[in-house]
Amino acid sequence: MQKEYRARISMKNPVHFLALGFGSGLIPLMPGTFGSAAAIPLLILSANMPVMVFIAFTVFASIFGIYLCGKTADDMQVHDHGSIVWDEVAGMFITFLFVPITAPSLLAGFVLFRIFDILKPWPIGPIDKRLHGGTGIMLDDIVAGAMACACLHIMMIMWPAFTTLF
Repeated sequence: MQKEYRARISMKNPVHFLALGFGSGLIPLMPGTFGSAAAIPLLILSANMPVMVFIAFTVFASIFGIYLCGKTADDMQVHDHGSIVWDEVAGMFITFLFVPITAPSLLAGFVLFRIFDILKPWPIGPIDKRLHGGTGIMLDDIVAGAMACACLHIMMIMWPAFTTLF
């Protein structure tokens, strides 16, 4: 991250700390991938949560993420800097809605989410290009998470043993 942007944020600020994915967004190479990976321990911890609690947290993370990402982008004075990765954390939680969290599902969900987030097929690409602020930062990853989630559900239907492997 350029020094001028780094000087505008602080890891002591809880908004910046969360928006930067607990610091994972500061990793110079592939910050989005590391931001997505930062969600994995949280997903593992939430594996035995009641479904409604998981849904509530996912919705909260997505809505609160609009503020977190928007505020951090404003503080950095850059729209959607690569180091802002809370959108990836929320997108990963969306990926695992109603999906059992197992080693194979975590791997598949991570790969699928990253593919959708990087390639930005329709409608993700237009959302990413047209919307700005916290909503724009979050919405493309919310849709990428929904698409990855749909793919995981298709995999579970076509291959029922998928989530019980390993």
